[in-house]
Amino acid sequence: MLAPSLKNERAQYAITVDARRRVIADATVVVDGGRITHVGKAEELRDVAAERTIDATGGVLTPAFVNGHMHISYAHAVRGLFPDDFVGRDRLREVFRLQSAMTEEEEYWTSLLAVIELTRSGTLTFVDPGSTRYLDACLQVYAEAGCRVVTGTTVIDLDSDLALPRCPTAEALARTDGFIRAYDRRLQGRLRAWAMPFSSDTSSSDLLRGCKRLAVTHGTGMTIHHNGGSTRMLEEVGALGSNVLLAHAAGIEDSEVEAIARTGASVVMCPSTSLKEGSGLGKRKLPELLARGVAVALGADSANSSNYLDAVRMMNAAALGFKDGRLDVHVVPAEQAVEMATLIGARALGLESDTGSIEVGKSADLVLFETRRAEWRALLDPVNNLIYSADGRSVRTVVAGGRVVVDEGRVVFADEAAVADRVQELGEGLLARTRTRVNSGRWPVE
Repeated sequence: MLAPSLKNERAQYAITVDARRRVIADATVVVDGGRITHVGKAEELRDVAAERTIDATGGVLTPAFVNGHMHISYAHAVRGLFPDDFVGRDRLREVFRLQSAMTEEEEYWTSLLAVIELTRSGTLTFVDPGSTRYLDACLQVYAEAGCRVVTGTTVIDLDSDLALPRCPTAEALARTDGFIRAYDRRLQGRLRAWAMPFSSDTSSSDLLRGCKRLAVTHGTGMTIHHNGGSTRMLEEVGALGSNVLLAHAAGIEDSEVEAIARTGASVVMCPSTSLKEGSGLGKRKLPELLARGVAVALGADSANSSNYLDAVRMMNAAALGFKDGRLDVHVVPAEQAVEMATLIGARALGLESDTGSIEVGKSADLVLFETRRAEWRALLDPVNNLIYSADGRSVRTVVAGGRVVVDEGRVVFADEAAVADRVQELGEGLLARTRTRVNSGRWPVE
């Protein structure tokens, strides 16, 4: 059933991220049939009727945000478990040990809480890099939230110290093929199923080549956790291309930047995770990739990696982290940070024709920020304030495909407090069942 027509009227500013990158003052955006039908000055659109009108006076409208790398299904149950000096491979081993022990019920509730956090801070599109094991249980969450999801099944065919299910190459490819056939374009086309080999050090050349071939055959994509030093190998085996998204891209060199640009592949970086792990965010090749025309998205990784899913904080981390790391205030300006979380992020996922900007004909995926708050004022440059002053807590309304899913700062598809309580209970049970030592901090709790 289509959502009723909707008029977002008299926003102080609309940051469109359209082809001209217009910021429209005193703006109105009208939605009908789940699509944007009018974008312009409020006075010009005064007589356009809609079934519901939202008074956006004093607010800032933006496109809904894109999270290009988001382990959606497990982290909330154990959020804050790891002390801040427990990083790298040791942390990953523990992450996947706990994930492998989760039940279908636990995964459902943790995914629901993650989607609540994402949606309430303005994110409606995300890539889950094959973490979800019980996808059927989570489909109802995605349906009710109206979000757009890219997901798959993680496959590896080489030995690994991570608790990931390994299987022979042929079986891994068969699983990938079956997953894409079963799930691609579900939820009225909002769910895209991709090939998802975990990483180049856990996947053989045959598996990488085969996954890329399946993505091409099915007209879909592939994502892989990527580190520097393996880009040439991926290109040589035919595992790079315009439908490939490389996650993290830590440690790549200039020659690898050229290979990524040459093949048309995209990249997603997770600035908040890099900062939290002290891994040298500013050394990452994000400015060089963007300069070569590579679509670079931003990701939050997980609620136990960066520890937050707020897209506004994610953009802030990118803008600040690279300025500081490069000792150059011109690197990643506020406007570029917005692009990576909207239109460029959508392009990295192959979704730019449908979302990522406020333009007539696109899906009505919109965020309205309440700016009559201390952190927003004075409001002179809305892009500057969004990146450097605000966070997702000032989101007032979120519209997903024309349907209001956050109203007056509260999600409409779930009871957030009840879900949070349930995840707390399930998380404590998971830790007890797996005999996991709980981090209670360095100060005594009495």
